[in-house]
Amino acid sequence: MNRESNGLVSRRSLLQTGAGLLFATALPPFPARAASSDGYRIVAAPARARLVGANQPETDVWAYNGTVPGSLVRLRQGEPARLLVENRLDQDTTVHWHGIRLPNAMDGVPGLTQPPIKPGETFVYTFTPPDAGTFWYHPHANSLEQLGRGLAGAVIVEEREAAAVDRDLLWFVTDWRLNEEGGIASGFGNRMEAGMSGRVGNTVTLNGRVSEAEAVRAGERVRLRLVNGSLARIMALRFEGHRPVIVAIDGQPCDAHEPERGRILLGPAMRVDVMMDMQAEPGRRYGVIDDFYEGLSYQLTQLAYEERRPVREHPLDAPLGLPRNPLPVPDLAAALRQDLTIQGGMMSGMMTGTGGIMGGGMMHGTMKGMGGGPSWAINGMSMTGDGHAGMEPALTFQRGRSIMLVLRNDTAWWHPMHFHGHSLRVLSRNGTPVLHRQWQDTVLIAPKDVVEVAFVADNPGDWMLHCHVIDHQMAGLMTVLRVA
Repeated sequence: MNRESNGLVSRRSLLQTGAGLLFATALPPFPARAASSDGYRIVAAPARARLVGANQPETDVWAYNGTVPGSLVRLRQGEPARLLVENRLDQDTTVHWHGIRLPNAMDGVPGLTQPPIKPGETFVYTFTPPDAGTFWYHPHANSLEQLGRGLAGAVIVEEREAAAVDRDLLWFVTDWRLNEEGGIASGFGNRMEAGMSGRVGNTVTLNGRVSEAEAVRAGERVRLRLVNGSLARIMALRFEGHRPVIVAIDGQPCDAHEPERGRILLGPAMRVDVMMDMQAEPGRRYGVIDDFYEGLSYQLTQLAYEERRPVREHPLDAPLGLPRNPLPVPDLAAALRQDLTIQGGMMSGMMTGTGGIMGGGMMHGTMKGMGGGPSWAINGMSMTGDGHAGMEPALTFQRGRSIMLVLRNDTAWWHPMHFHGHSLRVLSRNGTPVLHRQWQDTVLIAPKDVVEVAFVADNPGDWMLHCHVIDHQMAGLMTVLRVA
């Protein structure tokens, strides 16, 4: 790996010298709950965080309520929520409640669904979450820099009946690009990166800090909620000596199953809930490995078993599955079929100036400093930036209609495609049916893959569909779908 032009050491050397992933038990501190039971106050403002260890310098960040990740928001399924967001940044912001099926006016896309929150102003988000599960919140204005400087937090919508586990853990995983002084490196919106994998960081944290191990106890069953809040990093997590069982993806329960090849694939913005029975011997340690990137496998942390006697001698005798959410089931026989083809990227006609792709959006936010035109397109059209007024929908669906989308990745790069306001039933990949009744709002698509998804267009409004590698979104990999 080459050294970065601004003095960053290489990703490989940082990972090898211990910049890894914190394995934390506690949910983030300082809950955002206000005095009333249905109100939260979330303040976006500059802050400082000690990301890489107690003996290392603090990092200047942007944070919700002064912590990274931001205050944990706990809501209840089917109960109204009221969340007041105050902007103490020196630029516009919004909040997108990622994965929650809420009214269009609460979706947080500047210009498209709401006016941006100006510096010193507030905005009140009100909605009733229909689904229980693991979600998250982040800006949708100057997304690349605001998310890259730390603005992100988790949302847990509690089931009406709690799952049968001994502990419920949240791992909010984020990577950062830090310079040698421990500050956040500049260079957001690099055009070359935007045409490839995006801004992959060199330091990975969990719940806001780097760590080595997490204490677990023999015999216990844990529910582990994994959230990938990175700008671009994809992860494939292996738990050595353990057999995690996936019970939900992107907040939506699925048939309980072990991950393929034992690796939990977690693209940017994705969430995966797993159940794990801790059946190893007291006093032993087991690595948690991220080996997605070839040649850059590294140990994120260790499961460190306490010396105490086991909680129980045998695995908990309780079902692993979670109750289903009230998702409308598409009628596949009557579904309207639409193809969406992802195009562009480094060495494509778009990047070399030989392609015939039209630019259908505005140069916006950090894209202004990237030079040249868009790097990506969907069906030949590009929308750049974070969202703005006057975005014309690429497709319009009649409300209540069942829709099948065929997502074709005609590029050499991975894309986590996120659809606002809806969950998508994943039907097939490259003609092979997808098992376990999986619903997702962020579908990770490998190079040259063809993925079929389906949904019921039951949530009216103009909804964004975009890649959640934020450099890709900013550089054109975004469109709008209208439910009329």
